[in-house]
Parts: sequence; structure tokens; C-alpha cells
Amino acid sequence: MSGPKLFTGHDISITNTGTTSPGPNPALLIAEERSRTNFNLTKMHHFIEGNPAKAEQILRIYKSLERDVILQSNLAHYDNDKLTDRELTAKRIARLTQYIEIESSKQFFRRLNLLNVYDPSTGIRISVNLGLFLNGVRGNGTADQYKFWAKKMEAGIMKQLYGCFGMTELGHGSNVAGMETTATFDEDTDEFIIDTPHIGATKWWIGGAAHSATHSVVYARLLIKGKDYGVKTFVVPLRDSNHNLFPGVSIGDIGAKMGRQGVDNGWIQFSDVRIPRYFMLQKWCKVSRDGTVALPPLEQLSYISLLEGRVTMAVDSYRIGARFTTVALRYGVGRRQFKNRESDEYEKKILDYTLHQKRLLPNLALTYAMAVGTDRLEEQHEKVILDLDTALLSKDKKKISEAILGTKSLFVDSGSMKSTLTWLGGELIDEARQSCGGHGYSSYNGFGKAYNDWAVQCTWEGDNNVLAMSAGRTIMKNIEQIIVKKKPIDPNSTFAFLNNANEVISSGPIIKSESDLKDLTKVREAVEAVIIRYAAENLQVLKDTKGNWDALSPQRVELSKLRAHHYLLESFERKLASLNKSDDIYPHLVNLIQLYFTTSIFGAFTAQFLRFDVYESKIAKYIGSTFLSESLAKVRPYVIGLTDAFQQPDNMLNSVIGNYDGQIYENYLDAVKNINPIGDGKPPYVEALTNMLDRGSIPERDRFEKSDKVKDILSN
Repeated sequence: MSGPKLFTGHDISITNTGTTSPGPNPALLIAEERSRTNFNLTKMHHFIEGNPAKAEQILRIYKSLERDVILQSNLAHYDNDKLTDRELTAKRIARLTQYIEIESSKQFFRRLNLLNVYDPSTGIRISVNLGLFLNGVRGNGTADQYKFWAKKMEAGIMKQLYGCFGMTELGHGSNVAGMETTATFDEDTDEFIIDTPHIGATKWWIGGAAHSATHSVVYARLLIKGKDYGVKTFVVPLRDSNHNLFPGVSIGDIGAKMGRQGVDNGWIQFSDVRIPRYFMLQKWCKVSRDGTVALPPLEQLSYISLLEGRVTMAVDSYRIGARFTTVALRYGVGRRQFKNRESDEYEKKILDYTLHQKRLLPNLALTYAMAVGTDRLEEQHEKVILDLDTALLSKDKKKISEAILGTKSLFVDSGSMKSTLTWLGGELIDEARQSCGGHGYSSYNGFGKAYNDWAVQCTWEGDNNVLAMSAGRTIMKNIEQIIVKKKPIDPNSTFAFLNNANEVISSGPIIKSESDLKDLTKVREAVEAVIIRYAAENLQVLKDTKGNWDALSPQRVELSKLRAHHYLLESFERKLASLNKSDDIYPHLVNLIQLYFTTSIFGAFTAQFLRFDVYESKIAKYIGSTFLSESLAKVRPYVIGLTDAFQQPDNMLNSVIGNYDGQIYENYLDAVKNINPIGDGKPPYVEALTNMLDRGSIPERDRFEKSDKVKDILSN
């Protein structure tokens, strides 16, 4: 497997034929910097991924993906059109069904998560079935219903049945409670009638619907005896065993998109489609034979199936960050531009320019923080789902109550993390692209396709602004509970840090000296102080505006972002505390976390830290100048080793300027020539070009009708 290994001291030479004078040698520059690595790459990789077992599993899957002729990446795929992308995606799905039959669920989903870094079309197309559809069944259906659809009907191994997720409508997306597809109970036949009452209720953006799906989990309004019980979930068959649409089901392709062309997103309309009553998913809301309705203890539990997608997108943010910081930093070391003085023999590495460091190194630090934080989020999600299932099986009210508390925390944590990190992921891709200059614009370096594929992460499975507003509102509600209602947050909640709100509100600055910036606990407390004081101020504004939550929408989004960064910082602090300070990776991690909070937190939210008196202006000035410069200087010499520690192989990076060997120009030119054969240099549209170039003069094209000779003839 191509990829990271410690530099052994051997020289790397350029072998391009036709060279008549010494040319650039980026491979040597990258190798020299790689030799500076003074820490154990394996230990660092274990830290990034969370534990040795997970890290080793990831390396084995990388190797497997790289060797699989169908699943491996290929630079030529950047030239694919929509149809070719969909054919490739279908072949890869078929290949992956062979893996799912022999791998554990956890290993297969890890494989899918890693494939998703360079092929999100295949990743999401499978995740719609295994994630959204089956999680919709598992999260909203009874144990027997899940066993039937996932096991007996074999949707769990993508056999017989292939599911999609019918939530979003043409007229409604983020407002799930406002969906308008109807499910009317017919007591005479013991059936639900699924109907699209008007164009706005057309299911839209439904991944897999256009061509692949045989069934859908459909979100529809439950109507019984004229009463509307709100949006519930139903399994609705779409196609029969011959893949023909059932009567009353109309489906079409929504066509070209900004990215992810390999996904067959479709629209669905239902015209009085009848399904048995037992096709309604009835874990939380139950409808008996006579139409009696039992509602869930917490309405949000109906949407628990969405949480895995949000957690996964947060993890995706880390992996996409690792991919493109690796490419951009290798290029930044290998690329030379401009001389400082006439006496300089060589042009300068672009990463040695201060501006370039300020553009890229904070994103490297952010990626490390995202790695640690999203590993914790994955574990939190696994625990919440397990605790909830266990509690429901035991029918123990206390355990159910505790599990619901964990679910509430996860709703907010996953919402703030998904929204904040996917925003940051998009910004990271584009900044990395721009840092590579004109070469970043080439499709063969991956930035363009990755950004177009990534953009949807900010608006699906919860629009980022809507998720952030919801998270911010919850933070404010928790602060209100503490300072107004005098009721503390449950100590098991991830928001228990808010319990000292009254003390924090009345205290002064948290960061009082430059030395406090070296204390990670003090820094975390500073972030907590901003969150608490900001939320408390917003409560007063809410009171003054007579409960106008909309007036506080921007503030709620900002609170959510602060909470996400607090989650990352807290996670890193915990993880760092588990290390021995004498460990060779320890000082590098300290440098990275200091650069992270200096730029992504203090730098991004300076106004709020000053406004709420968390530190004084002289501290802000020190952070933005001296402390930032020192942090950059500490990280800069080790960027190659720090990106090597991500252990992402060349096949996953899929970028000609980002390969491990550093032969930027050789790899680039070879790829361009291989993918675009030179031939005789004539394009298929050569006739259009030659006709243009060989066109006659204007008088000739006018048939000389305006010449002096014609003038003499026609003037007589």
C-alpha cells in the first residue's frame, strides 16, 4: 500500500526524460521535511483514530480498497459524465454487497466511511438503504418489524429489497413536522392510504428513488377519523420483483445536480396507494385495529434515525480535512515561487511564506481536533442507541428516562457538530484549493469534485442553519433552567458544564495572563464562559422582545458553533490527559491544540470573548500576534509527518500533486498525458475550428457586392 512511512535517508531523483538542465525537485524537498519527523507515526495515528484496534482496522481497509480493481480510485473518473458515474456507482454497490455478506456491520460501515472520502456517490447511495431506510425502520419500528425488513427481506445485505428514505418534499425540507404527504387510515380494510395531495407534497431529492429503490420509509401525516396526529413513518413498496412501479406510484429522476452525480435522486408522487396497517412503523406511535392511537413519550424519538447520518457527516468532515490538508501541505512544501533576494539560489517554498502558513496550518490543527472530537461523537452515538434499545427491552421506566436524556443530548451535540464541521469542511476544501494556485483548479487534483460533492452536506439531513438554531435554542433553555428556574442540569448530560452558570456570569475575566493560554483547562473554561454569558444575554433579549425567537436566530447559530468548538476542545483535553507527557507525540499535540484554539476559537470569535469580558484587549492582541506566530512556528517544521500520520494512501487522496513520493510535476504530466492521449492533436470538432480560421474576408463573404465595381454598375 502506498502511503506514509518514515524517511530512511535515500535520495529521490526525478526521472523525466527529455530534461536538458536541472529542474525543480519537489520530491527531495518533501523527503527532507519528512526526515524531520521526530515522533512515532503509529502512535500518532492511534491517537487520531481513537485507539489502536480502530486505527489498524482502518489501515487494513485502506489496503483492501486500494487493491480492489472496482473500488479503487482512478484519476480518469474525474472526466466521467452523469451516466458513467451512475454506472460506476452501480458496479461498486454490487461489489460492496460481497463485502457486506462476510464482514461485521461495524467493519463494513467503516469501509463505507473510508470509501466515502473519495466516492461519496457510492457511499451515500448505500447509506440511504443501510443507514436512512433501515435506521428509519429500526428507530421507528418494532423489533419484529426491523427483523422482517432487515433480515427476512434481506435489506440488511442489499438483497431482494433496496430501500430509500422518503422524507423531504418539494415544499418542505427542514420543517419535517410540516410534511404534507398523507396516510389516511381506512378502518374498513385495515389499510393506510398514502397520497400526495398536491405538487408541494411531492417527495423530492429522494436518493435511490429514481432507479434503485424497491421500498421507501415514507414520512406522512397520520389521519384517522378526520384527526391529524402529525408526521409518522410508513414502509411503502415502490417497485415489484420485476422492478416495475406499483400502480399509483409515480417516480422520476430530478436530473443533474451540483455534485454526487452517481446518486439517482428522484421524485415520488403517491396516488391513493394502499398499504397494510402493519406497514406503519409502530415502535413509538401505535395504531390499533379500531384506529386507537398511542403517541410516543417524546415526539423527537421518531427522528432518531437521522442521528447516525449527522454523526457520520461530522466524521466525514475530519476525513475530508485530512485528505486535503495532506495534499495542500505536500504541495506547499514541494512548490517553490519567488526569490526574496537576487543572491538567493532557489525560489522559496510557498509554505515558508507567513501568509501561506496562516492559511493552511490552522486547518491542519482543526483537522486533528475534528478527529478526536468525532471519535468521541461516534462512541456517544453507539452508547445512546444501545442504552435506548436496552431500556426499551427491559421496560424499566428509570432506564428509559435516562436513555431519553442521552438521546436529547445527542440531538443537540450531533446537530451542532454536523452543522459546524460540515461548514468548516467546505471552507477547508476551498482554502486548500486556492493555496495550490492554478493547479488546484485541475480536476485531477480532486478539489473541484470534492467541493461540489461536499456542498450538499450543509443542507441535507438537517439544514445547517436550522440545526444550529435548534442547538442554540436548547443551550438557552438549559441556561434558563439553571438561572431562572433554579434547577440544575442532570450531571449525566453533556451540558452539565452549564450548571455553574450563576458563578460564571458574575465572575470577571477567565484568561487573565499570557500564561493562562498554556493551560488547556483554563482555555476550555473561557469557552464555557462565553457560551454561558452569551446565552444569558440572549435570554434577556428574548424577554425584551416578548419571546421572539426569530430575532435571536443569528445568535443561536453562533452559540451552536461555540458549543461545537467546546465539544472538540473538551474531547482533545480529555484525550491528551490520557497520555504521558514524556511521550514523543505529546508536545506536537499540545502545539496543535494551541494553534487550533488560537485560530478556530479565539480568532474566529474574538468579538464575543472581548464583549463578554472573558479576556481583555491586551490578551486578544497577544493571541492574534505573538501567540499565533509562536504556534505557527512550532507546527511548521513537522507538517509532512503530521499529515503522514493520517495514513491516507495515495489512492484515497486521488490527487496528482499530493502523492506520497512528492514527484508533483512528473505525476501531474504523466496523468494528463495518460488520460488525454496526444494523438495527432486534432480534436473531433476540428472542422469547426478550421472553418473559422480559413473563413474568407468580409468582402468575399459579401460576394464582393459592396465593391466599387458594383457601386459603378448599380449607380448608373
